[in-house]
Amino acid sequence: MVDMELLTYLEDFLSPERRARFEEILEKRTRFITVATEDVWQMHNASAVIRSCEAFGVQQAHLIEGKFGDKLDRKIARGAQKWVDVYRHEDSTSCMQHLRSSGYRIVATSPHATSSSLADFQLDRPTAFFFGTEKEGLSQEVMQNADAYLAIPMAGFTESLNISVSAAIILHELTNRLRSSDLPWQLSDAEKLEKRMDWTRKSIKSLEAIEARFQRERDSKSDK
Repeated sequence: MVDMELLTYLEDFLSPERRARFEEILEKRTRFITVATEDVWQMHNASAVIRSCEAFGVQQAHLIEGKFGDKLDRKIARGAQKWVDVYRHEDSTSCMQHLRSSGYRIVATSPHATSSSLADFQLDRPTAFFFGTEKEGLSQEVMQNADAYLAIPMAGFTESLNISVSAAIILHELTNRLRSSDLPWQLSDAEKLEKRMDWTRKSIKSLEAIEARFQRERDSKSDK
């Protein structure tokens, strides 16, 4: 639960424009859809996916890093990791289990499986979209355990797109569709407060000193 007294105190260190910007962006944020990248070995690709999540208002992203470790390049993400909740997983099984326990349907993106095209895809429940590498695609583990499959229609000789391009196309289409729907796609009031606190704390220099001063002032008031 968010400490509202602390939040109010910390927000005084932000400009009115920044506070308003946080509230504006939070109205467009969603956890209804999320993405998972599986063992992406090129650092710029994983980072670009996080950046696309932030740009299109997707609040959560999942990185499966069992093979190649941390592949998030802060320079390419351009600070997007500050505003998106990034979860890391050792393997695809644990990632899928985590997402399913959170109520998500697992959708594998692939041009080769029997897939729904993007235009025909039915977005009617919380959904996690899994992306593999351009060369190898998703693992058999994900392909065999997915609940559905999604493909981006191609009009040329190329059979697949770079993972970051695929993610951007899918997120652009589906977030626009989501915001025009009657689905419960927005963050709850409690989730918005949590992100306001998180983003506010990440925006303040000398945060520890400021929070310590707040606590001293609050303790002093309670002693009177």
